[in-house]
Amino acid sequence: MAESSHSDSLDIILAPTNVAVLRTLAQGDFVPEKIYRLRLQAEYFSLIQGFEELLALRSVAVTPFPYQTQTALTVLRRFRGRGLLCDEVGLGKTIEAGLVLKEYLLRGLSHKVLILTPPALVEQWREEMASKFVLDFVTHEDQAFRTLGPAAWARYDRVIASLATARRPDHREAISQVPYDLVIVDEAHHLKNRASVSWKFIDSLQRKYLLLLTATPVQNKLDELYNLITLLKPGQLRSERQFRRQFVVRGDPRLPKNRGLLRELLADVMVRNTRSQVNLNLPRRRAHTVRLRLTPPEQALYDDVSTFVRTTLRQSDESGMPVRDGKAGLKFTLGILQREIGSSTFAVVPTLHRLAAGKQFNTDQKTTLIALADRAERVTHQAKAEALRRLLEVGSEKVLIFTHFLATLEYLAAQLRTWGIPFVAYHGSLTMAQKNEAIHTFEGPVPVLLSTEAAGEGRNLQFCRRMINYDLPWNPMRIEQRVGRLHRIGQTREVEILNLSAEGTVEDYILRVLDAKINMFELVVGEMDMILGNLEDEREFEEIVLDIWATARTPAEAVAGMEKLGDDLVRARQSYLATQAYDEALFGQDFGAGTAVPVG
Repeated sequence: MAESSHSDSLDIILAPTNVAVLRTLAQGDFVPEKIYRLRLQAEYFSLIQGFEELLALRSVAVTPFPYQTQTALTVLRRFRGRGLLCDEVGLGKTIEAGLVLKEYLLRGLSHKVLILTPPALVEQWREEMASKFVLDFVTHEDQAFRTLGPAAWARYDRVIASLATARRPDHREAISQVPYDLVIVDEAHHLKNRASVSWKFIDSLQRKYLLLLTATPVQNKLDELYNLITLLKPGQLRSERQFRRQFVVRGDPRLPKNRGLLRELLADVMVRNTRSQVNLNLPRRRAHTVRLRLTPPEQALYDDVSTFVRTTLRQSDESGMPVRDGKAGLKFTLGILQREIGSSTFAVVPTLHRLAAGKQFNTDQKTTLIALADRAERVTHQAKAEALRRLLEVGSEKVLIFTHFLATLEYLAAQLRTWGIPFVAYHGSLTMAQKNEAIHTFEGPVPVLLSTEAAGEGRNLQFCRRMINYDLPWNPMRIEQRVGRLHRIGQTREVEILNLSAEGTVEDYILRVLDAKINMFELVVGEMDMILGNLEDEREFEEIVLDIWATARTPAEAVAGMEKLGDDLVRARQSYLATQAYDEALFGQDFGAGTAVPVG
């Protein structure tokens, strides 16, 4: 009998499927490595039961601190995806929410996701989700989203939008039809009133899981806590009348009773980590203002552009132009023009030409705009650029330079090349890969990162401790976001912030108010939003500033208007501090989820 072949022997010894595997190996018939890795990861995920460990930790670009990981596990295990995250300001509630989101996506438990934030935080959330959790979101401001109109809410699976936009009647109706798996609401203290449009809107959403994020869950009375918990878990605190009778001292809506039972009920839905619990001690932060005078041509141009802005806005007010017929758009455009001239003459040139070519202004106004553009193009010497050069000559440390406008960035890039200073540029037009490469280069041999606002969103640059604000956004939260790139968990050295400020400009007035009135640069990153939320004037901060500037007929009037705004900010900060103390008295350290964080 003929001797059996090696292959025949394998057929006898091995199961048919195993024989096929060996034959595939012998033929070198392999799938691509990427497919192999994905299959391997899928097989690993299939072995994990329950939420004993976070799968997300293997697929995110951030290393959470223990208390953040524990918070995410608490939400997943005990809260079953419906939780109130109330960490003190600056402890990273976004990271905790991102971990929960990523975990649900990896396990196939979430598909449709909606994140609602204050308007100023929309882009920051998008950048954080992309850079830290490798998750792409569309925002309501994206052109593709806006083109689809209300139908966009159902079309896109992962959306970030401002709460103010989402609750508008036309959007609200469309959103209410979408069955969301997970809804995340940042700064959820805006939902404290059950009679408000915002509370009713969130309550009407179809959602399987819901995360509410706020550092101050109770601001004025215990009913606010009841309202938030009811959104998450209706009936947890029984009816409103029963809640008041059982947990609120009669005659004092701020004072709780039966604290032990209340704590037990809250522990089923609430986490609150404190800075003392997690041993978070950031190094000092020092801010210096470099006040300078513009050159005569710069100053004359600044004054004349400001005059055009003021005159045009007054004329629109006097003409009674309705908002719907373009007044809001005109105000927005002129606000940009005023901010650009505060940055550099180079920033204002493109806008002046664009406005002169448009249909928004009459012949005389267009003539003025063209003349201003011609003058701006002839300004060669920039006082702030010279001040920047002197600052860069001092010391050899890495430095992050912020400017709000791309045209100013391009001018500064040319200047840095002339000065022989190595740098890397970072701005919103770069791809994600290019942005990552820019940060990697800055972390390595290059001493200067020249950036627009893009690096103020979601990027952690703790390896750098020195920042220069070449110009200042009119929104204090944007300034705070810049500071937060350096002064955050993981920073081990004292942070130095240098602000360039030209005398008599809007930015100079803003800086004086923020620095002198509320010591903004000494606040914990995240507190500024809490303060602005306590302003009685509900307009955007930039709009308030523009109105003060536009209506002032003399420098003295501008100073008086900004002083009043400063006084309003002081009262708002006092209100925030009172709320902070109230929440500390109510909750203390009873709801922490984590362990100490090694810092330094």
